[in-house]
Parts: sequence; C-alpha cells; structure tokens
Amino acid sequence: MDLTPYVENLRAELAVAAEAGGDEARGLAERLTAALESATRLTLLDALSAAAEEITRDLLPGSVEVRLRGRDPNFVVVPPAVPDSAEPEPAPTVSPLTDEAATARINFRLPDQLKQLVEQAANRDGVSINTWLVRAVATMVDADGVTRKHRGTWEGQRFSGWVR
Repeated sequence: MDLTPYVENLRAELAVAAEAGGDEARGLAERLTAALESATRLTLLDALSAAAEEITRDLLPGSVEVRLRGRDPNFVVVPPAVPDSAEPEPAPTVSPLTDEAATARINFRLPDQLKQLVEQAANRDGVSINTWLVRAVATMVDADGVTRKHRGTWEGQRFSGWVR
C-alpha cells in the first residue's frame, strides 16, 4: 500500500489552509510539511496496525498482519487452518454426566481475549459460561477420562486446535 497519496493529500490541505494567512504562513506551511512527512507516515502506520489488530480479533483464529516492504506497508491475511480430510468430522457427542449434583470447583485462568470469545460463544448458544465450558470439556474427554480424537495437537502442556 503506497502511503504517498495520503501524505500528499495532507500536504495539499495544509497548503490550502496556509493560503488564508498570506505569504508568511504559506512559507511556514511549506517548511513544516517537509519536516512532518515522516511523522505523518508513522502515524498512518500506527492507524493501520491498530486496524489490523481489530480485524484480527474478529477473524480469530485467522489473522491480519501489517508488514513493511521498504517504506510501504503491506497487509498479509492468514486464514484459519482448514483440516486436510475430505470428509467432515462428525460432531462429537457429549457423554451424559452420571451425577449432576456432584460438582467440583477448579480455578481456571484464561487470557482476556479468549475469555471474551468464550463469553460470546456462551451467549450465542444461550447458556452460561460455566455450562458452555463444561460442554466443551465433555466433548473432549470420554467417561473414562481419555481424550477423544480431535483436530488439535498436544505440545507439552499446551493444546492447540478447535473447540465447538
């Protein structure tokens, strides 16, 4: 993306505004625009980076990145990974819990961004966050505590993949 037209547009707008002040103001505007060009480019890059972050939050698990090539920013869109299998994987069935009255409390920490996504998913499904999390865990673990086949991978203490 070439930022030059935007920088030039700002320079032209400043020149038009300086015309009202006469020759002295016009000369000052010309001196200022040369000095402000790099600051203007940096400000535009900050705005593009902030926009890419907002888009990434809505696009998760995909992302949008702003990369510089010389002086020009480029957008790189990374779509979410698509499984290689030709057949869609059947939706996992939730094992019924044997005793609904017996519950346990655990401390569970989520990054703020993931917590917001869980809240949105629970609201979309019309259930509480706790119910949504219990269902998500139940779809991953069978009654014997064995992890079901899933699309993600285990890497040490981390899990990556999809939860519906």
